Amino acid sequence: MKIEKLNLNGKKETFEVLDKIFSAKINNRLVSSVLYKSNANYKGRHAKTKQQNEVSGPTSKIYAQKGTGNARHASKKAPIFVGGGIAHGPKGQLSYKKRKLNKSEKKQSIASIFSEKIKDKNLLVFSDFKTEIKKTKEMNLIIKKFDIMSSILILDKSSKDKIERSIKNIPNVKVTDVNHFSSYDLVKFKKVVFTESSIKELETRFK
Repeated sequence: MKIEKLNLNGKKETFEVLDKIFSAKINNRLVSSVLYKSNANYKGRHAKTKQQNEVSGPTSKIYAQKGTGNARHASKKAPIFVGGGIAHGPKGQLSYKKRKLNKSEKKQSIASIFSEKIKDKNLLVFSDFKTEIKKTKEMNLIIKKFDIMSSILILDKSSKDKIERSIKNIPNVKVTDVNHFSSYDLVKFKKVVFTESSIKELETRFK
């Protein structure tokens, strides 16, 4: 399929892209599943309680087995005592199961999101940045001009190096490359911005 490519002066050209990435079937159910699994795996699972065998202290019986009239007990480390071990408490990161996320699921969800972004006119392609943009003020004017205030910029390395310094203090704008974005990033930001070279890099990865 063909989409528009812009330069910083607003001049438009047509640009050929892969249908399997940018004109794929929109599958919101798959996207929701991928986002759920991704977010679940990112969560910090660090809570851990000590079991009876991990609590420090003496292991001797607190009183004689018989003759006291009280219930039989072993040491103070039993879960029923204050300061004893915790029965069935959380056991830390290793005890939580990671949700499996297949590569095909990731690719299909990303293609689905890109296709929906194009349908809603929320995906832009720029020509590669040829000159360095050093000032945040200058970059801010470009962002306002093309209405990309809430956007993720997926750039080729050369373009990224030329604008990263000027854009890092602008809120609600993220700069990355084709190797370091996720479905969550694409959903979080309203618009997606590519450069011509980064589109080609992405297509190479999807082949």
